[in-house]
Amino acid sequence: MRGMIHVYTGDGKGKTTAAFGLAARALGHRKRVLFAQFLKGGGAESGEILTGKRQLLGMEVMRFQEVHPIFDPASDPGALAETVQKDFAQVQRLILQGDFDMAVLDEINNCAAQGFLSVDSLLGLIENKPEGLELVLTGRGADPRVIAKADYVTEMKKVKHPAETLGAPAREGIEY
Repeated sequence: MRGMIHVYTGDGKGKTTAAFGLAARALGHRKRVLFAQFLKGGGAESGEILTGKRQLLGMEVMRFQEVHPIFDPASDPGALAETVQKDFAQVQRLILQGDFDMAVLDEINNCAAQGFLSVDSLLGLIENKPEGLELVLTGRGADPRVIAKADYVTEMKKVKHPAETLGAPAREGIEY
């Protein structure tokens, strides 16, 4: 059966959580899942990743050390792009080996939208992925060409968020 392309994008909360839910469903059916997180390396691990490491057998988690400039304004964009490209190449090699039924590339749309990874690199992965692989791409700013290639596209739309209305900080177990 042909694996499909899923895109979770938009400025609303829940893209990573939705992708993790899909991964948990796949694991429940004994599928092999790769969950690779980009641009989230500098802070606390998200609850999804902690659960995956502690509870969900069959999920390989790759959490790279790069940090999005919004969390580290002093970061060097050129060095960040170099690191993202190296990490993407590592993930791509694993995917192309064909050992997984599903691969989640968390925040990869952000990587492409902000120029840390070329959209062509992402499109190349889409074109060359193993036939049966479900490929899940999350992050804000999904490129229209990626959206055109996707089978499922969900846009999370922020209507209201307490960080803006109340100045509330991100809360462990809720936002991460």
